[in-house]
Amino acid sequence: MDKKTVLFLYTEFSSYLESCLNFLVEHHSVNVFLIRYSVNNEAPFEFEKWDFKSEKRNIFKTKKQLLDFSINLKPNLIVVSGWLDKDYLYVASKLKDKAITVMAMDTAWKGTLKQVLLSKLSINYFSKRFNYVWVPGLKQKEFAKKIGFSEENILDGFYSANVQLFKKYYLETIDSKRKSYPKVFLFLGRYVNNKSINELSIAFRNISLENDHDWELWCVGTGDQWENRLTHPKIKHLGFLQPNELLDVVSKTGVYILPSKFEPWGVSLHEFVSAGFPIIASKNVGSSDVFLKNKINGLLIESSSVSDIKQAMIEMMKMSDRELLSMSEESLNLSNIITPKIWADKLMLLL
Repeated sequence: MDKKTVLFLYTEFSSYLESCLNFLVEHHSVNVFLIRYSVNNEAPFEFEKWDFKSEKRNIFKTKKQLLDFSINLKPNLIVVSGWLDKDYLYVASKLKDKAITVMAMDTAWKGTLKQVLLSKLSINYFSKRFNYVWVPGLKQKEFAKKIGFSEENILDGFYSANVQLFKKYYLETIDSKRKSYPKVFLFLGRYVNNKSINELSIAFRNISLENDHDWELWCVGTGDQWENRLTHPKIKHLGFLQPNELLDVVSKTGVYILPSKFEPWGVSLHEFVSAGFPIIASKNVGSSDVFLKNKINGLLIESSSVSDIKQAMIEMMKMSDRELLSMSEESLNLSNIITPKIWADKLMLLL
């Protein structure tokens, strides 16, 4: 029997999607072809060994070229990321009768006027072009319903961290943490206003001005706020690191913090529960619905204000090593809710 072919028409590619696609190819009898945009300068991932074929989006100068390529590939299933690329939508609409079409979306429903208008104007527009919509969580599922998808045509669990890699980090570092738990907060993400990197730094600085403590804050990432980063003796700015370069950081840090003002999902939270970290995150982080149980494996903060971030950090700093290790174990338990295996198995059910 010939292998089935899955075509991914993607915008911003990432290392966590790479792990899902590799798992799909390695464990299922399918051919995978990825068309992707160039790497984002604020998240310059370097990719390792791909077990699938790939091509850059910019080689297709017209929608006809993209359509002709897709037709020749004869895909059995097409997954399109979002609705911003009109040529991707064009291909899906032209091939819907020949392939199963899936739209992946991570836009969370917030009930804004813009979203209400979009849902009314586009009702059934996407459901006519796609057999299914694939979303990461409940807020995205609500949006999918608003734009015309029925319950049976909505798949969840679209985003998965590279759980195997980050659990490996947990196993390699937990013994040393049991001996002496690291008193270091870790932020990993783009240096942009939405991530609240500046509010986080100010909150930590204010704690340090008011209290004598032995905690530090380490920040990993880059972005348009890099030049505005706050300098402080107990704050380290490490720049962007590839996922496979994080072992040393994981071994020396203890609490992951993601205080974003706006975060449709936030795969990094899943990554660090997989690495067994207690978590602090704002309720604006979509993945906190799944991977953060308040007072169980971390602390959920109501807003991204300096005062809310500061209060949560102080509460975490007062915890004993035993309490932090208990939260670590709870995080590890939650990490298996979504994995590359579950992701791949869900996609294969469509074939």
